[in-house]
Amino acid sequence: MDDSHETLVRAWAGRWRHPDWRARPALADAARTLSYGQLHAAVGRTAQGLARAGVEPGDYVAVAMERSLELVIALLGAMAAGACPCPLEPRISAGETARRIDAAGLRWLLHDEAHAPLAEASGLPAARRIRHDALEGRGADWPAPGIAPDAPALLLFTSGSTGNPKGVLLSHRGIANNARGVLAHTGLTPDDVLLHVMPLHHTNALNNQIFTPLLAGARVVLAGRFRAEDMPGLLERFRPTIVTGVPTMYARMLELEFDPASLRGLRFARCGSAPITEALHRRIEALLGCPLVVSYGLSEATCTSTMNPPRARRVGTVGTVLAGQAVTLRLADGSLAPPGGEGEICIEGDSLMLGYLGAQATGGRPAILRTGDLGRFDADGYLSITGRIKDVIIRGGENISPALVEGVIAALPGVAACCVVGAPDEDLGEAPVAFVTRAPGAAAPEAPAICAAVLEALGRIYVPREVHWVDALPENAVGKVDRKALARRLAGGAPARARGEPSPHA
Repeated sequence: MDDSHETLVRAWAGRWRHPDWRARPALADAARTLSYGQLHAAVGRTAQGLARAGVEPGDYVAVAMERSLELVIALLGAMAAGACPCPLEPRISAGETARRIDAAGLRWLLHDEAHAPLAEASGLPAARRIRHDALEGRGADWPAPGIAPDAPALLLFTSGSTGNPKGVLLSHRGIANNARGVLAHTGLTPDDVLLHVMPLHHTNALNNQIFTPLLAGARVVLAGRFRAEDMPGLLERFRPTIVTGVPTMYARMLELEFDPASLRGLRFARCGSAPITEALHRRIEALLGCPLVVSYGLSEATCTSTMNPPRARRVGTVGTVLAGQAVTLRLADGSLAPPGGEGEICIEGDSLMLGYLGAQATGGRPAILRTGDLGRFDADGYLSITGRIKDVIIRGGENISPALVEGVIAALPGVAACCVVGAPDEDLGEAPVAFVTRAPGAAAPEAPAICAAVLEALGRIYVPREVHWVDALPENAVGKVDRKALARRLAGGAPARARGEPSPHA
């Protein structure tokens, strides 16, 4: 059937209750498995419970819950009610929660018992804070399966290269377009089993690892948050056909022993969110015994715009363009790069976001998304990333804003100026490194104190791997700090992670 204009909510509502689907396993964890029929009913009860609590179509609903099947059902239920869920990352501070609620106009907070203190400190009135276990849904009908394709479907906060995180508002049309494109590229079927170990507030973890396989009738196994030492047991128990991760995750699996039988069913492994070297790519494929499929995308384009076909992957590229999207390379003046030439990667099509909400929010839905990344297409349409215009640092798949770190360090007594750049890192891909100048006549803080201040203000992923004291920061011809000059100082090697620094997925 032609469902090219159908929303995922409508498709899910129709398919999951169909007699051919009802008994199939849909969503599982270590303790239980829900069939598609059971998932349909659970999502319907959640959607009705939210509607009875006062949530209306179009409302933005923050969701603060522990990683669980209930969290997945809560997000799906909010969408089925016509609302727009916004999953909050684990261990987010009360202050940042309140800031996002205010900046993005989040009207409701759906939470579990573990997040009750966070809910109380959120700034929302009690009537708009809903305990998940207090929802009162009746029956299994979905209140809003006919929601408009251009209505808001999902709000994800992402940290870009400038300032505080901002909300990326995705449409129902966009998430459906992404899902159909991924299905066409990967050939997902009801026989597939996807092992899910990535954080549930990331676009890939939702769009490609929940929404898409549940559209295909596949089974999603929700394991705990990623720990490398858990992976051999998880693969042995659940025998997945697909696993997804970032380069750091796979790198940490290389020294572990896997039962060959547990790897035999893998059709492919997916990788994205951060650069990967050819040497690491080939080591991962040798370990898993299946193709490693590298892809490329941004939250602002829903999720994935290019992907290597599993049966025709090319190492060193991020694959070919997904159906329903247009990816072009443009020069600084906006004109198209010549065939085979380098240009800024630009994305068009139905997957583009509705716009930003919150800090630095400007404009609405873009006609063309300029990514800030540089690339080159080969003669067969495979895209290679050749560089980044942006200053953003990608540490183990997490985007880090240098400006945020610089702001914390520059505010410390005894610091005159600071510049943070990304340094090559064998484990993380990139890691932040700080170059700092001392204020005249003042006692400057030691490196451990600087790292402690960043940890307290921003969190562990922002902590510099190294702190270098310099007499002056290099400047370019117009008097701006020359980040490239500092990066070149670090580009000669990829030192191991500093002793005592926590894992990016700890």
